[in-house]
Amino acid sequence: MSLKDFNRTDDLFSLCGLNCGLCGYRLQGNCNGCFKESFCAKVCPMAPCSVMHGGLQYCFECPEYPCRHYEGFDSYDTLVLHRNQRRDMQKAKEIGIDAYHAEQLEKKKILDRLLECFDDGSKTACYCLAVNRMELKDLQKIMRNLNKTGDNSE
Repeated sequence: MSLKDFNRTDDLFSLCGLNCGLCGYRLQGNCNGCFKESFCAKVCPMAPCSVMHGGLQYCFECPEYPCRHYEGFDSYDTLVLHRNQRRDMQKAKEIGIDAYHAEQLEKKKILDRLLECFDDGSKTACYCLAVNRMELKDLQKIMRNLNKTGDNSE
């Protein structure tokens, strides 16, 4: 088996548990995800592992998860949000990927609104980090409060 057999279609949630749909790096056009021909897939240690294990779409589907690839992986954040990977993988596994996607799409709507109404171009990473790290119910409460005050300024 080779990387040519690597095939993914999910652009919201990566093989390793990154919330790509909420990533500022990706939203700014600096990442094209972990798809067959992408640079990320070529350097990602999880891509060949996925192929070797039958084309898994998410690492949590593997009986060996979490494996050595996850050692220290979620101990930091960069422009790519790593800190919640294990938590998010566990949640996707527990509630199912469709329910997880529904929640992520709600978060994406909130992120889009925050970026549209409150970002002058310098706060994208902050909003992406906040939406990624916060629970949906907390974000919804914040948005209700913003809607009540009608505050669309910074």
